[in-house]
Amino acid sequence: MYICVCNALTDKQVDAAITSGCRRPDDIYSQCGTKPQCGRCAERMKEMLNATDMPRSAAIQA
Repeated sequence: MYICVCNALTDKQVDAAITSGCRRPDDIYSQCGTKPQCGRCAERMKEMLNATDMPRSAAIQA
């Protein structure tokens, strides 16, 4: 599924960027060789980043 229509970034590309260490939407754009255009996808990227951070935080607290 496309996360960023302007740059044709898919959820798999965003997931891969997050897995490689990206922690902000700007990091994801850079990792994928793109730049933000309209910015609508940044909110979805933040949601994906937060979802990735949640299990790590839960593991630390456990």
